[in-house]
Amino acid sequence: MQTRRLGKSNLEVSALGLGCMSMSFGYGPPADTQEMISLIRTAVARGVSFFDTAEAYGPFTNEELLGEALAPVRHQVVIATKFGFKFEGGKQAGLDSRPSHIREVAEASLKRLKVEVIDLFYQHRVDPNVPIEDVAGTVKDLIREGKVHRSQCTELGTRNTWTE
Repeated sequence: MQTRRLGKSNLEVSALGLGCMSMSFGYGPPADTQEMISLIRTAVARGVSFFDTAEAYGPFTNEELLGEALAPVRHQVVIATKFGFKFEGGKQAGLDSRPSHIREVAEASLKRLKVEVIDLFYQHRVDPNVPIEDVAGTVKDLIREGKVHRSQCTELGTRNTWTE
């Protein structure tokens, strides 16, 4: 499998990644968990090392699925997940990229993904009520604290990789 470097970082991933949203959310009922775990592990065995998820997928269940599926091969893969939505009663209820919420999402994602550090953490949707500098500063703090390796910020269609 060919690999690629993401942005200006040293984060190297397979040229082919696996977006996992539809395994538990979005296009009909969730797929069978054991079948999806098998699919994810087969992808790893075939050289796929980049997996994308988000707290919003399910919500929450997609991160749990990836956490279970990738636990035995964690050292071989890169996991990207996202923040930025507010949930009420298990449903999306708008945007929320306040610094305190970003921290809550990071902690919850770490648990669901069964990891000690999130490889790539970025904003799912720009929250017009929170200055992008506050979002970037919070994620930079999470990077400094060792909870996140890398992040990307999306604002007006541009991406900037934050690295130390």
